[in-house]
Amino acid sequence: MNSPDTKPRTRAQKLLILGAVLLAALSMPLSFTGPALALPAIGQSLGGSAIALNWVTNAFMLSFGSCLMAAGALADQFGRRRLFILGVGGFALTSLALAFAPTIFWLDVLRALQGVAGAAAFSAGAAALAQEFEGHERTRAFSFLGTSFGLGLAFGPVVSGFLIESLGWRSVFLTGTVIASLALALGWRCMRESRDPDAQGLDWLGAISFTAALTLFTYAVLKAPENGWGDRAVVGLLLASAVLLLAFVAIENMVKRPMLDLSLFRYPRFIGVQFLAAAPAYSYVVLQVLLPVRFIGIEGYSAMEAGRMMIALSAPMLVVPILAGMMTRWISAGMICGVGLLTAAAGLAWLAQCAPGQSASQLVAPLLVIGLGISLPWGLMDALAVSVVPKERAGMAMGIFSTTRVAGEGVALAVVAAMLAGLAQSRLREAGVADVAHALPEAAQRLAMGDLPHALTLLPGAEQSLLVHGYGDAFHILLYILSGITVLSAAMVFGFLTHPSAQDDGHADAPGPQGNVADDGNAALSPAIRKTVG
Repeated sequence: MNSPDTKPRTRAQKLLILGAVLLAALSMPLSFTGPALALPAIGQSLGGSAIALNWVTNAFMLSFGSCLMAAGALADQFGRRRLFILGVGGFALTSLALAFAPTIFWLDVLRALQGVAGAAAFSAGAAALAQEFEGHERTRAFSFLGTSFGLGLAFGPVVSGFLIESLGWRSVFLTGTVIASLALALGWRCMRESRDPDAQGLDWLGAISFTAALTLFTYAVLKAPENGWGDRAVVGLLLASAVLLLAFVAIENMVKRPMLDLSLFRYPRFIGVQFLAAAPAYSYVVLQVLLPVRFIGIEGYSAMEAGRMMIALSAPMLVVPILAGMMTRWISAGMICGVGLLTAAAGLAWLAQCAPGQSASQLVAPLLVIGLGISLPWGLMDALAVSVVPKERAGMAMGIFSTTRVAGEGVALAVVAAMLAGLAQSRLREAGVADVAHALPEAAQRLAMGDLPHALTLLPGAEQSLLVHGYGDAFHILLYILSGITVLSAAMVFGFLTHPSAQDDGHADAPGPQGNVADDGNAALSPAIRKTVG
C-alpha cells in the first residue's frame, strides 16, 4: 500500500476525514428509510404498477449490495480518494435528480444509480479510514461509522415524515443531496490519495453475473403475485437467474482473483456468520418498509406520525450495540447474537397480535422488543465475520459477509412483499370477495403496498372494512412466518457459532469471549477493505 502524501496528518485533519466518511455513511440509511416512508405519496404522485413501486426500495438495495466489493476493488486499483469523490458526488447528483424525477420509471432507474454511487462512496470511504487510523483509533473510527448508521435508522423516519408533510416527498431526496454535498466538500479538502500497488483489477465477469442473477430473481419474485408462479415469464426469469448464478460460481472458481472466494464456505463457523448476516433482513429491515406502508396506507397515520412510530423500532440501535460489545467480556458473541435473534422473534410474534386499528401505544412495546433483539447482534456481526477465518482471508470474508447482508436485504424485501400480496389475495378470496375481471391479484398487490383506494377501485363490490381485515390477517400470518425464520436463524447461529471447539480444525483465529480477532483492531473493517491495511 502506498500514498503520494506520506506527511503525518494532524488530529484535526483526521477528524475532518472521519466527518466526511460519517456524513456519507449517514446518507445511506436515510436513503433507505426516507423513500420507504414516502412510498404512498410517491404512488399517488407518479402512479405506476405495484412492481414499479417496489423497485423504489429494491433498486437501491440491490445495486448497493451487489456493488460493494466491486467498488472496494476499484478503490484499491484507482485510488480511494478518487472513488470516494466520484461516489459521493454521484450520490449527491442522483439524489438531486430523484427530487425532479418525472415518472416512476426514471425514479427506479435513478435509485439503482444512487445505490451504485453509494457503494462506491461507502467502500472507498471505509478504506480511507483504514488508511488514516491505526490500532485502537481505527476501532473507534469504525465504531463511529456503525453509530452513524444507527442514527440514520433511528431518526431518518422522523426527519422524512416531517419533510413529507411540510415540503412533499421530493424533499426527502434533497436531504441526501445536502448531506452528500457536505461529505464531498470535506473529502475533497482533507482526504489524501492511496491505492494498493498489488491490485490486479476487477473481476468484471463475476460482478456482472452476480448482479444480473440477483436482479432477475428479484424481478421474478415481484411479478409472481400478480402473474402466478407458473407464468412463463416468471419461470423464465427464475431459470435465467439460476443459470447466471451457476455461471457466477464457475467464474469465481476459475479466475485468479475472484470477487468472492467461495472456498471460505468450507469453514463451518463462516457459514454460521452468513446466517447471522441474513437474519436482520427478515426480522428488522423488511419492517422498515412494511410498517410505514401499513401505518400510512392502511391505518391512516400521517407521515409524521408514522415516522414517530418507527423510532420505537430503531432507537435501541443507538445504545444496545455498545452494551452488547461490553457484554462480550463475559458472554460469547455467538451466544449474545443468538439470544438477540430469539428476542426479535418473540417481538415479531407479539406484533402479530396487533391488528390494524389498535392504538399506537399497543404497538410500541413489541416494536421496542424487536429493535432490542436485533440490536444485540448488530454491532458484533462484522467482528465475527473476520474472527472465524484465517487472518489472511479476513478481507474477503468481510466482503462476502457484507454482500450477503446488504444484497440479501434487497432479496428479502422482494420475497416478503410477494408473500404479503399472496397472503392478502388468499385471505380476500376466502372472505368471499368477488374477483371482478380477474382483478383480485392486482388488488392484493395494491393492498400490500398500502394503496387501499386503488384496491377498492379494482374491487368495486368490496367493502373497505373487509379489505382492511384481509390485510390484517395476511400481516398477522406474515409476522409469524418472519418470526419462524428468525428462530431458525438463531438455531443456526447457536449451532455454528457457540460450539466451544468449533475452530475449523485450528485454521481460524480462535476468538476469545468477545468473538474478536486479537489483533490491532482490524476486525472492525468494512467490505472488501481489510486487505488495504496490510
